[in-house]
Amino acid sequence: MQVKPPLPIRDGVAPSYLWLPEGQWENILVFLLVQFPDVSEATWRARMEKRELLDANGTALRAESPARRGMCIFYYRELEEETPIPFEEHILHRDEHLLVIDKPHFLPVTPGGRFLHETLLVRLKKKLGLEHLTPIHRLDRETAGVILFSHSLATRGKYQALFQQRTISKTYHALAKHLPDLRFPLTYQSRMLEGERFFVMKEVAGTPNSATKIKVIERRGDLSLYELRPSTGKKHQLRVHLASLGAPIINDAFYPVALPCKGNDFSTPLKLLAKSIAFDDPITEEKRYFESKRSL
Repeated sequence: MQVKPPLPIRDGVAPSYLWLPEGQWENILVFLLVQFPDVSEATWRARMEKRELLDANGTALRAESPARRGMCIFYYRELEEETPIPFEEHILHRDEHLLVIDKPHFLPVTPGGRFLHETLLVRLKKKLGLEHLTPIHRLDRETAGVILFSHSLATRGKYQALFQQRTISKTYHALAKHLPDLRFPLTYQSRMLEGERFFVMKEVAGTPNSATKIKVIERRGDLSLYELRPSTGKKHQLRVHLASLGAPIINDAFYPVALPCKGNDFSTPLKLLAKSIAFDDPITEEKRYFESKRSL
């Protein structure tokens, strides 16, 4: 269910919202302290004083306001400290429907966890003032390269349908160990499911639900530069497939083994690049092709 936010976009950040679940709480402040244990009571009271905690009708909530199951509350997400990400995105194309960006490594696409202002979406909203900007496909924080955004509500669904119908052609480059015992090009297929830990995927027996065409672009000593063309869009698909072949992507902190978080270390970017995207434009019917200017 879509609810129009009663708070405006502020400094490139759209208001967050939350539907209250089943439960009983003395008041809205008690609910917030239980729901967000890392946010202090003083912080919530300060937001209320500034009228930055509203219900779906735009009514400002006070500490003693009742908390009822099913009500929707709006607020601005804030971070006390956020590490600057010292890499810049570049605009490849902009028209009345689409914005195409060449994303750097390490920059998340959307807010989450310890990232808010240092995300591609918020950066672009601040710079361009596009209120309805939203990404129409996924690109991991660790991956650089081409990503498409929609900024027209009227045509967004037509571009999203390209991904749902798999009529988009995406090409990636990856740097990984040379595999002398395999003959390329090849197509790797497997069945992928969510792993025991939410942030990783795993392969299991069964009918494949993921497929990637792989070929070698060039040999670089003990490494090869691979071209990857996924025909499906499973989370971490390319990283899982190369790791399963015995060639995990250079600097991959998740596969084949998940390593401790590197925090703010920007010295070892994942050697994976979303090199290009091609499709037939559903509005103009012209063939579109966008290529990253970055290289591995």
